[in-house]
Amino acid sequence: MLAVTFVLFIGGRFEVASATQPNAELEIQKLTSCYALGTDAIGRGNLLEGKNIYRDCFTQDAVLTAIFPDGATQTSYGTDSWADFVYSVFQGNGYQATQHLMGTINISVQNNQARMTSYLHATHKRSETSIDVANGTYEDKVVNINGRWKIRNRTLKLIDFLNLSSPNTDSSSTNSSTTNSRTANSSTTLVRPKIPHLK
Repeated sequence: MLAVTFVLFIGGRFEVASATQPNAELEIQKLTSCYALGTDAIGRGNLLEGKNIYRDCFTQDAVLTAIFPDGATQTSYGTDSWADFVYSVFQGNGYQATQHLMGTINISVQNNQARMTSYLHATHKRSETSIDVANGTYEDKVVNINGRWKIRNRTLKLIDFLNLSSPNTDSSSTNSSTTNSRTANSSTTLVRPKIPHLK
């Protein structure tokens, strides 16, 4: 009887753990999409929508930091401040639209706290022939407050920020192939976006 009780106790505990952990990880993973959608709303020029989406992703006292490839950093306290910073960068660089893709998400949950890392690939449209591309890693500290998971601390470590431009079309160069023309005229340069200093 004691052995059966012990087996049932262990079995019951295992079922609770296996049901709770995946749900927590799924909810936490959704925060990466939440942030990307908020950022791309700002990329379309809709700052208010971006701020509203950010509030669903982060705690009110969230701290967000970006570390650029050259070592420069920007830290904001609260999502409205971060949204203003993102908006000023996007507007200052003349972006018409952005697209943030998140992947390789790794989550570790312990009680009501979690750590999450995710990879970023972001495209920023300057014109019909020019984009900026950024790659990096987000490192997050996530907390569960009143049954809802939210990011409390986020650090973005960018590994590159490149400008990619389409090749110039030159009708007079009929001797070179399309492939050679593309190679000769395409432009790939390492750039640092204009980072305004917010007051």
